[in-house]
Amino acid sequence: MGKRYFCDYCDRSFQDNLHNRKKHLNGVQHLRAKRLWYDLFRDAAAILQEEQTKKPCRKFLQTGLCDFGSNCRFSHMTEQDLEKLSAQVQGEQRSKELRQEGADVPPGTIEDWLEKRAKRLSTAQSN
Repeated sequence: MGKRYFCDYCDRSFQDNLHNRKKHLNGVQHLRAKRLWYDLFRDAAAILQEEQTKKPCRKFLQTGLCDFGSNCRFSHMTEQDLEKLSAQVQGEQRSKELRQEGADVPPGTIEDWLEKRAKRLSTAQSN
């Protein structure tokens, strides 16, 4: 039967020879799957910058669906999504600046801190 090549990006296998491998690696499905894989590891600032340069997808805004999905060249983010993403980028920049200054940055979010504080206060009051 011969050797088989398994593509981790596409989750497919095929007979391994030069022609088949080259055909697969240059195929549209493989290139899309590879792009989706690497997009999982992009930082929020890069995503925000890319989404701000795109025009909104009319079909997605009208129907909530787009035939192209993540491969669409237009943006599928709403104004609220962009605002949340920009807030996340600003928060990451602030924490990075604080770490560079040498300040202690507690792990977690404000909500976590408030919950811990409320527990401490309630135990202190009960004692």
